[in-house]
Amino acid sequence: MTSLFDSVSFAHGPAMKNRFMLAPLTNQQSNPDGTLSEEEFTWLVKRAEGGFGLTMTCASHVQAIGQGFAGQLGCFGDEHLAGLTRLATAINKNDSVSYVQLHHAGRRSPADLIGTTPVSSGDDEKAGARAMTTAEVEAMVEAFIEAAVRSEKAGYNGVELHGAHDYVLCQFLNAELNVRSDQYGGSLENRSRVIFDIIDGIRARCAKDFAVAIRLSPERFGMKTHEIVDIFGRLIDTDKVDMIDMSLWDCFKEAADEDFAGQQLIDIFANLERGNTRLAVAGKLYSTADAQRAIDAGADMVAIGRAAVTNHDFPLQSHDSSFAMRTLPVTRGVLRAEGLSDAFIGYMGNWPGFVAD
Repeated sequence: MTSLFDSVSFAHGPAMKNRFMLAPLTNQQSNPDGTLSEEEFTWLVKRAEGGFGLTMTCASHVQAIGQGFAGQLGCFGDEHLAGLTRLATAINKNDSVSYVQLHHAGRRSPADLIGTTPVSSGDDEKAGARAMTTAEVEAMVEAFIEAAVRSEKAGYNGVELHGAHDYVLCQFLNAELNVRSDQYGGSLENRSRVIFDIIDGIRARCAKDFAVAIRLSPERFGMKTHEIVDIFGRLIDTDKVDMIDMSLWDCFKEAADEDFAGQQLIDIFANLERGNTRLAVAGKLYSTADAQRAIDAGADMVAIGRAAVTNHDFPLQSHDSSFAMRTLPVTRGVLRAEGLSDAFIGYMGNWPGFVAD
């Protein structure tokens, strides 16, 4: 049996000491200008101390216009560098690989938060968003690359591109939304061009040992499973991506796409050839048994989300094969002891049944 406590090596950057990765989690704890707060520092470093082999920040926006929620960690300006550096140093000191998740919310940026009309791959009247010009797309690509360079300067081991959950890279993949007539719309190759351009730019401008990952969704948000399988294969073929992080919502659910009827989502991607690229999976992994099941199915590492909120030391506790996350709902006192601020606890209160009244 493959152990959850095996190390995981990458083509670029340091190895993980185990197969546990902290999923990138919205926590709304950063300062209003996007700089790191003491509360967010505490939350993330506590997870590194809790044994996670890789600790990833929340989604960190690469342009001010791409902010998706209040209290979001920024990486779009040098004013963010001091906080990012402090955080990277503390994560690395705990023998945890450090990543920044690079993000742009696109049409999901609240207009009242960003102070202007949100932008996307296409016009979306319902969301109040407009299509980017070609020049704006190119500027966005450059912003992702510059944010990666900034993250490397801050001391992180790598970055993950957020290409899931209907954020901007996902919006470019969405054929229903992206009806552009330039080189960024139309065919799947064109709709995915922004992703490959960003990856190429990071590889050209960051050190050879800097890791690059990407998060993808195989369903929802206009995603077609067969198209994500195609992109997965093309990413592998580039040999430029160290990890593909599949956000599956439920690792063991059956695919909704009729072309994959009867197949579990995790099996679709774990059974694909992946060369030197590692596969992470996220989705309802709440116990040691769940995590082991995902690894036994062929994943290289497990991305722990909600269970990392309730149990900062989920990896250390998982030496016990019967361990499971705390039973929900969890009291505010317990969550404070787990390193959550009142703002983060308030955000988790939006999840039905998570926080006890």
